[in-house]
Amino acid sequence: TQRDGDAGGGAAVELEGVTVGFVSRRVLTGVTLRVPRGGRLGIIGPAAGGKSVLLKVIAGLLRPDTGVVRVLGQDLAAAREREVAAVRRRVGMLFQNYALFDFLSVGDNVAFPLVHGGAPPEGIEARVAARLRGVGLAGSERKLPSELSGGMKKRVGIARATVARPELALYDEPTAGLDPVTTSKIYDLLRADQAETGGTCVVVSSDVAAVAGFADTIAMLHDGRVR
Repeated sequence: TQRDGDAGGGAAVELEGVTVGFVSRRVLTGVTLRVPRGGRLGIIGPAAGGKSVLLKVIAGLLRPDTGVVRVLGQDLAAAREREVAAVRRRVGMLFQNYALFDFLSVGDNVAFPLVHGGAPPEGIEARVAARLRGVGLAGSERKLPSELSGGMKKRVGIARATVARPELALYDEPTAGLDPVTTSKIYDLLRADQAETGGTCVVVSSDVAAVAGFADTIAMLHDGRVR
């Protein structure tokens, strides 16, 4: 489902001439990219080529040095912090290394976006339980991340990234290090989630075959540009 209405002619994400540099080198050197609402974009490319940096720019976690970053109708590069924060609440992100809080239970990890996003407290427990059922981890609310396998941690990360039903979901290496069967299950889960919400997905992956079976469009990031 493609929904129009925001600036950008129905695009969920539009990047124009985005550059990002750090002390020793420039990582992104003029990225231009468009993702329509309801679309699925896969991003591939060499290791340490800036794919995770690009996702963080889209998520509003990193401001570019130059360029336009229009996400859900808001130019994040020119926006004030409160405007960026408002967009972040509409975006869900799975980080490459799970980024689970090891001192919080699985349930509290998944609830985090709801608690800090202003959701009514009385509905949070039920939403967390439903989301964990959706990723095949029913009844695991009280476990700690240290008790989980890598595949289970990925699924907790996906549950946390999607529990608030974001308009835009960003997944950084959702199947890295997983076996082919688990990889297939993860992509089935992402596909089912998007079918339910009508949202937009951007997936960074080193598994080209798997992401090609999921995405509508593949963008290759090489030497800081989309090729």
